[in-house]
Amino acid sequence: MMVERRPYPTDLPDAEWEMIADLVPAPWPGGRPPVHSRREIIIALAYWLQTGCAWRLLPHDLPPWQTVYH
Repeated sequence: MMVERRPYPTDLPDAEWEMIADLVPAPWPGGRPPVHSRREIIIALAYWLQTGCAWRLLPHDLPPWQTVYH
């Protein structure tokens, strides 16, 4: 059971996500199935850009920093 996280100020509203969803590359075929949604990765990138924090200081309820970085 997945617990819903508290929203961040950098979270994308549905309307904004729909505008950019087609611009986000899909996972490569034949690889491992994705663990984190593309939207969560974009939210983590927005958080990182807004706060200017180090990669390793991304909050624990966002995807791991290694995933967001790559």
